[in-house]
Formats: sequence, C-alpha cells, structure tokens
Amino acid sequence: MRANAFDDLSPRERPTRLWVSRAGGLKEAVTVAVTTTLAMFLVTAPDSAAAATEPGPRWARLATSEVAEDPEVARVIVKYRADSPLRRVQSTPSPEGAGTTPAPRHATRLSQTLRAPLSDGRVLGPHTQALRGQGLSSSELARRLSSLPDVEWAVVDERRRIHNLPNDTLFADNQRTATPAVGQWYLRAPNGQAASAINAVGAWSTTMGTASVVVAVLDTGVRPEHPDLQGKLHPGYDFISLDRSGAATTANDGNGRDADPTDPGDWTNANECSPGERASASSWHGTQVAGLIGAATNNGAGMAGAGWNVMVLPLRVLGRCGGYDSDIIAAMRWAAGVSQNVGTTAVVNVANPYPARVINMSLGSQGICTAAYQEVVNELRTAGVTVVAAAGNDTGLKVSVPANCPGALAVSGVRHIGSKVGYSNIGPEVALAAPAGNCVNLQGTCLYPLLTTINLGQRQAGANGYSDGTDYTVGTSFAAPLVAASVGLMLSVDPTLTPGKIREILQATVQPFPTSRPLAGGEDPVPACRAPDTRDQLECFCTTTTCGAGMLDAGAAVARTLALRPAPQPDPGASGGGGNTGGGSGGGASGLGWLIGLLVATLALHALNRRGRRRGRNTGRLG
Repeated sequence: MRANAFDDLSPRERPTRLWVSRAGGLKEAVTVAVTTTLAMFLVTAPDSAAAATEPGPRWARLATSEVAEDPEVARVIVKYRADSPLRRVQSTPSPEGAGTTPAPRHATRLSQTLRAPLSDGRVLGPHTQALRGQGLSSSELARRLSSLPDVEWAVVDERRRIHNLPNDTLFADNQRTATPAVGQWYLRAPNGQAASAINAVGAWSTTMGTASVVVAVLDTGVRPEHPDLQGKLHPGYDFISLDRSGAATTANDGNGRDADPTDPGDWTNANECSPGERASASSWHGTQVAGLIGAATNNGAGMAGAGWNVMVLPLRVLGRCGGYDSDIIAAMRWAAGVSQNVGTTAVVNVANPYPARVINMSLGSQGICTAAYQEVVNELRTAGVTVVAAAGNDTGLKVSVPANCPGALAVSGVRHIGSKVGYSNIGPEVALAAPAGNCVNLQGTCLYPLLTTINLGQRQAGANGYSDGTDYTVGTSFAAPLVAASVGLMLSVDPTLTPGKIREILQATVQPFPTSRPLAGGEDPVPACRAPDTRDQLECFCTTTTCGAGMLDAGAAVARTLALRPAPQPDPGASGGGGNTGGGSGGGASGLGWLIGLLVATLALHALNRRGRRRGRNTGRLG
C-alpha cells in the first residue's frame, strides 16, 4: 500500500488530498479522498458554525476506495512460518550480518508453486520479505500466498502519503512584522486563549534536551540547507525505491535508494496519482516536521524547535503520490538500528551510526493495522524505540494506519482552545492530543497555525523560509512531532525510559479537555465527540475515548520523568567521611583497591571461622 503525509490546504476544516497546492491557502473543499495512500496530516480547525468550511490540511489524502488497484502488477509483503521447509533452501546471506538467519528470498520457489512470475523485493526481517508479481493484482497475490502452508501472513504492500523562552525572533507573541501574530503560541504555557499549548517552556526549565537523543523523521526528506536546520540533522537515508519500470517517478530525484535524504519536491500533475486528483505544489512536508522537532533554538533568528537540543535523523520514504509500506517499514527498522539493510533486490548493509529512540510518522491512510506494520512496531518497542504517529485528517473518521497499530503512540489534533479540530481523526487507539493548528476565520490570515520551517518553491526547491498566516501549516502531521519532541526531552532526563513508561507518563500528565466554549451569535452548540463511524465529524468536545487521555503537557511530563528517575547509585570507589580529595582522579584505582581489600578481608574472616570450628571440635573431644 502507498502511504501519504497528512497536511492542510483546502477547506479550513475539511482536508483535501494532502498534496493540494500550498500557494494562497485554498479555501474551498476538495472532496476527492484516497486511503490506499498514507497522507500527510496537516489541517485547520473552526471557531464557529462555519467550521465546515474552515481551512484544513493543505496536502490532504485521497480515499482508498477511489484508487483502482492495478490488476497486472502486484506488490505484497509476506512472512514465512519459522518452521517452514523453505528455510532449508535459503541461501542468501542475512542482511543483519553473520550468525543470523539467512535472508528470505523465495520468489523463484513461489513462482513455481503459484505459477505466476514473481521477483524478490526488500528483505524486512529474518522471515519477512517484499515480493513483486506480474499478471495479477496485489490483493490476489496476497490471498494466494496466505493459503500456502509455508506462509504465516501476506498483506498488500500499500502506498502511503504524508499526513508543524528562546530568543528566536518568531517565537514571541504579538508579532508586528510576521504572521501569525501569536508567534509560536503552541510552545508556550496554556492560558485562556490557547488552552492546548503544550508548555514546552516549562519542560525547558528542566531540560533543553541533549544531542545524544535522536528523533527520526520518516517523511518526504528535508531541505538540509535551511538556516534553522543547520547543525541539527544527522546523516539520514533515502529509502524510496525505483518504480517497477526502473524510473524514479516517485522518488523524483533521478535515482532510487541512496544516502541523500534531500527533498527534491513532491509536486504532481492533475490525474497523476489517481483519476480526478488535482495538481499540487511541493509540500516540503518533512522540512516542516523536522523544524517543529529540532529547529536550531536560541540562535537569535527564526523559530524554536520543541526539542531544543535533540537531533533529527531524516529518512525519505514519501515522494510523488506518497510511498510504499515496504520502503517505510525498512526505514523504520534502519532508523531504530535493528537492521542495516538498505538494499532492495540485493543485500546492501549500511550502518546507522545515530539510531533513533523516537520515530515520528506523520503519514498514514484509512484501514486496519496490517500484520507487517504490527510486526515492526512490536520489534521497535522491544528495542526501546517509541513510534509516534499522526491519527490522520479524514474529518473525524477512524484512526489511520499505522497510528492504529497497538503499541504506536497515536496523536489526535485539537484547536487552540482545546476542542477537536474538524479534520482530525479520532478513536480509542489515540493516546493523547496535541495542537494541530487552526485558522478560526474563513477568510484572511490564518490565526493559529503552527509556524515552522519550509521551502518556498512551488515545484523545485526555492528560497527557504517559514510557514505563516498565509502559507499556513495545520494538520495532525504537525501535532505528532510536538509529541515526538516531548518524548525526546523526557529521554534526555531519563534515557532508561521504555516506550510503555513513556506512554504512561504522557497520559498521566495531560491537561484535561475543555467541555464548553463561548458561542458566537446564532452558533449551534458544539457537541461531544462520538465514536467514529462513516460520517464526518467536525469540531466537537473531546472525550478520553475519542481523542486520547487529554492534551499534551510537555512541562508536566518532563517534570514527572525527573521525579521518577532512579536515584544514581553511589560510586563504590567514592570515599565517605573525609572523602577523596583527589579531585576525582584515581577514582577507578580507588574502586579497585576497595574491591581487593574487601576480598582480602573476606578470605581472612573465612580462615578465622575455620580455625574457630577446629578449636571447637578439639575442645569437645577433650572435655
């Protein structure tokens, strides 16, 4: 399946296909939707009864049902049973290195069994691989593979799509020469005007983060030359495969997988991704997400990143019309350091010297969590990696894939006042909510977008700059990185935190959702959010069963992390009483001496005890 990034462009409340043109902030709704692809999650929320037309994400997704499956070209991901006889015929060296199970590459054998031309795709684990086929559809190949006794499961390899107090000049409130006038409102402490602000400033009073904590951004890549990303990016990787024809249409950079995650632009022509879909400008989606997490902070210019000193690892998985699950899953594993394989048809090991503890996925599409995604989420949780995923921008429908996978930290979007932003998806899978940006008004400047780094080129890269009240950033794509950055700050305080403990702390420290707000003249009351179904659900008051446990409070989460952090164990080499006044030098030697002394004393005591026992026995005989 293809994946999509989740963003905002069209009606200020209803999302368009995540890729609609950025220029001018379209206000009319685009009703095309595609769930075969994961979409970027950006969007905007309403303040009045006009919510239905308040601008939403600029790069909205299309619904799967509207994208016809190719009946002649198949892409699937398959996992073989651990006890399968196929394991005895495996001969390809494992991509994970010596001493591990050989890599599964069974296209030739399966072609004979199914009587269909198959070719090996990317290896995704010790028993898992991608397969390509000709002359049948992806769903048909997955169905036929699933019926084989050697196969544990087979799923369609779907395409996903994109789903934004330091001295930085754009951080402060009451901006006079830039929009939005409220600056980076979402990082400040919550107040009556902006109840959903995450209180990053409170977190920064405890920690400004550490560069040893890495947050991976799986997205469209980045513009590494952006001034506010200088010194904040680790070397990443481009995981977008060549198209089946050997062309780089999706990648749009003239080649396939390589060590350059630079975003060349993801613009599309009309009808290119699906029939009836409009042309779109480049989104620069990954650059926006990266800035929210890790923009250079306190450098006297531009914006502040919520993670302050945490580092960003950019992984390019989405191009024109999105990206495929097999590429996304491979990038997840490489980002976490559980795999070195960056190859497709051949094993190519490239070490990741900066493995991430947090992975941000502002992409997704409607559907159920596939076995392929569930497996990698489980693998990463076991490795201590937290997967943060945007809930999606389908106007209140069910949480998207992969955010709905158990173990992922799903993030919904709320408006500045704390009610659900119209475009955000909801459901019991959501862990918590964060501000996603909303415009309030139906015309003119967008009032509460999430200001972030962006490129101003319409197709190819142009000048670098920042989103604002005209070229605005809204969507659950940008709520998720605020949570990912907060997790980075928590890990800076206590690097021993597990994904489960991180979820527990985040949910225990949230701000409660509001239950009412003032109504404009003639405005209908805002309802409570209901369980998602097939109907659109615009602004509503969140409950803990629809939008998560509450609204992110980064300051409280970091403070609780500090309070729960295990006390440092005393150094056995450190002296008590008079203390070691050697300024710390010789600490290792003194620790060794202490251990030797303890050993000698133990042996001496043991010898004395043996003597005493002999004396006791001799005395008994004499008496």
